[in-house]
Amino acid sequence: MHKLHLIPEEVEVLNGLTADLARRYQTVEDPQFMRNTAVYAHELPQRIRVHMNDFRLQEPTSALCIISGFPIDDEAIGATPPHWNSRSDPSPTLAEEMLLLLFGSLVGDPIGWATQQSGYIVHDICPCKGHEHEQLGSGSEELLWWHTEDAFHPYRGEYIGMACLRNPDHVATTFANLEGIDPESDWVKRLFEPHFTIKPDESHLIKNKSGDKEVDRLLQLSYERIERMNREPEKIAVLYGESKSPYIRIDPYFMNQSEDPEAREALEHIRKWIDDKLDDLVLMPGDFCFIDNFKAVHGRKPFKARFDGTDRWLKRINVTRDLRRSRTARLEPEARVIY
Repeated sequence: MHKLHLIPEEVEVLNGLTADLARRYQTVEDPQFMRNTAVYAHELPQRIRVHMNDFRLQEPTSALCIISGFPIDDEAIGATPPHWNSRSDPSPTLAEEMLLLLFGSLVGDPIGWATQQSGYIVHDICPCKGHEHEQLGSGSEELLWWHTEDAFHPYRGEYIGMACLRNPDHVATTFANLEGIDPESDWVKRLFEPHFTIKPDESHLIKNKSGDKEVDRLLQLSYERIERMNREPEKIAVLYGESKSPYIRIDPYFMNQSEDPEAREALEHIRKWIDDKLDDLVLMPGDFCFIDNFKAVHGRKPFKARFDGTDRWLKRINVTRDLRRSRTARLEPEARVIY
């Protein structure tokens, strides 16, 4: 694991930086803040910048980067929200959201989806009533199957960033990387061939949009694009890139069976291989976690939510290393929301 624990002097710098930024911005969704996150990140302590830069460039096989030790005031952040659309400006967690984006900007550009959490860049991951048995970050009582984030989409981010605000029940994020996979095995070679399809996950479907947001023409077109991906998913390879250190694109819960029997067998092989390798990662308040979405899978263990304001609460972002790749799906060159 690529891990850094903050020292008091670094925490002092982070508190000063976020306090200064909070005097200028009431929300991290402010386009001016988003435009300048990479610039403000220059003011982060050098040890953090080196840590994140090494993770970006060296692509460690652990595929996991942690920054820990940032103090969270459990009273000041307020109650765990009852739903991801329960937001206020300024947010009681503005400092933590700013840090998550500043850290993320050291490995790429944070992005959002018009079809997910109302197009917000920073997502709230908290249990919602009615979602207990859904394959969603807002679910709770069902195992959230391991997957690569937004595996169905060609513009998916290279990294998933998470900041833990509260986790009193030690709910585990499940995690596995590809370290130890044999590039010479027949089933691995088969996974490099385009035999497989992945449909959009539940979080992007129109049934899970916020009820207080109108579906305008542009958003409607985005949902129609998602629906086409649902009806006619493209055939893709599960593994790609360098055979000795492959990238992965997989979401078994939303994948259809291949017509090729050897491809079906190969997919079953990697499912079992990852199941055997899957480990628990328990994030605690003050932990900032970045997962290499091209080299690892993640999920979540089930838990019983109380819905009393004390449940597990994370902030999440998606980060891309190539913002231009999605230019045709964004309104402006600097825009971060993908339609």
